[in-house]
Amino acid sequence: MSTAVLDDVVVDARPTTRSTPGDRLQAETTAVRLHIRWPGIRKTLDDTQKRRAADAFEADLKSLSAAKKLLDTSHPKFKAVSKVRSQAVAYWRGITLPYIEPGVRLIRRGDVSSFDSQLSQFSEELRQSVEHLDECYGELIQQARLRLGDLFSSEDYPASLSDLFELRWDYPSSNPPDYLRQVAPELYQAECLRVRQRFSEAVELAESAFAEELATLVNHLAVKLAGEEDGKPKVFRDTAVTNLLEFFDRFQHLNINSDAQLDQLVARARGVVSGAGPQNLRDQESLRRNVSAGLAQVSTSLDHWMSDRPRRSIQRRAR
Repeated sequence: MSTAVLDDVVVDARPTTRSTPGDRLQAETTAVRLHIRWPGIRKTLDDTQKRRAADAFEADLKSLSAAKKLLDTSHPKFKAVSKVRSQAVAYWRGITLPYIEPGVRLIRRGDVSSFDSQLSQFSEELRQSVEHLDECYGELIQQARLRLGDLFSSEDYPASLSDLFELRWDYPSSNPPDYLRQVAPELYQAECLRVRQRFSEAVELAESAFAEELATLVNHLAVKLAGEEDGKPKVFRDTAVTNLLEFFDRFQHLNINSDAQLDQLVARARGVVSGAGPQNLRDQESLRRNVSAGLAQVSTSLDHWMSDRPRRSIQRRAR
């Protein structure tokens, strides 16, 4: 069974007294990198197996791509393991800002302690879930034997799953190494400028990410509140409202006040839904209309904000 490493991340910054949004972002955040090791659940068929599959479907062997699923990922014990991974990744993304490099996120320095504690908890939950999964590993292998038939091979299955899952994280530095200051001052200064530019670009990434998320949430709720089905108001889930409220809290916590217009748009959207709980919106038609109209106006303003931004392509650098 192959092993894949998912979600590699990078970043760090040092305090500075400069006042640009990028400098503030660099001063107030540090890098966090999340590593998730996960076993490969699918394996490509070998040439003999692909030839048999091609013959069965009367397909051209050169045009056929086929793989076998080694384990049943719908098994409750496997789903429990996957749930921990999803929760860890969602938490990591929710408490951080994007950075210019793939897999890298920026976390506020004041959040590092609580982040470390929460990830430690996720890591322990993952260990326990994998332990429970390993207890029924033999059952999963037997199911695979019956399901795969002649495609089954015991060589695809290690003795245990315990070492194939792992959740790790670290806080690497993105600053130039200090030794450059002494051995190559000019190179050190050039590297400092490069890092500063990356954080300026990270500000743009954060602004775009916030605006796109707000637009998605606002449009979704506005459509639900304005539309009708069979002459009755459309049904909507509580999450259509609560997800928007959670966005406001996250924006307030992570925002670096880099764009006054975006701040105002978020404040307007928050004001529109202030005090409008899911059940109130269902019960009060006038409130429903007012909120829908207000969100539609915010959506239009967001569209203008995004279209007026400079067309600048930020290329994420490959590591």
